[in-house]
Amino acid sequence: MFYLVCFDIVDDRVRYRAVKVLKQFGFRVQKSVFECPNLTEKQFVKLKIRLEACIDVTQDSVRYYYLSRDCIWKTECSGIGELPRIDGFRIV
Repeated sequence: MFYLVCFDIVDDRVRYRAVKVLKQFGFRVQKSVFECPNLTEKQFVKLKIRLEACIDVTQDSVRYYYLSRDCIWKTECSGIGELPRIDGFRIV
């Protein structure tokens, strides 16, 4: 599965910890946006649990978007940056 994870985290230390977690699962494409390709459901659940342990749910926000194969192929980019990294997309 391919997930796009976006966050808005108030505290710098908390934000740093969240970024550290996200770098283990995906690629940073903007300051608060990560692309997480090829995650299994188990890996995605692990990612969510670890992020939710970091954040303050009364102040911070993390959003998870599942992108289908059709959506990924339609991704466009303006300015600097690269299109999503898709190594080996499988349909199960």
